Amino acid sequence: MSTPKAPAHLSKEAKSWWDNIMNEYEIQDQAGQLILQTGLEAFDRMRQAQGLLKKEGMTTVDRFGQPKAHPMTIVERDNRAAMLAALRQLNLDLEPLNDRPGRPAGR
Repeated sequence: MSTPKAPAHLSKEAKSWWDNIMNEYEIQDQAGQLILQTGLEAFDRMRQAQGLLKKEGMTTVDRFGQPKAHPMTIVERDNRAAMLAALRQLNLDLEPLNDRPGRPAGR
């Protein structure tokens, strides 16, 4: 079976993620591909918010002249959570297997 191409509207970075995940995990079902697409769309929105925050700063000034969190901090947070939730729904084995029994070092 051929690997489906990344949706055209995704950013170059998200398309790279799509290719890597599809090649590594061979997601063939439409539901899994939709979950991955949704997660990568959230990834793109998170990156857009990060770009605005880098340009405009983490805070803004309200009408009373008081500093407050930039609205894009909420967009970044929410889309990061959505992306991670989509990856969890895919149930990908993201942790490397231990080469020996027992707890991993440092835990």
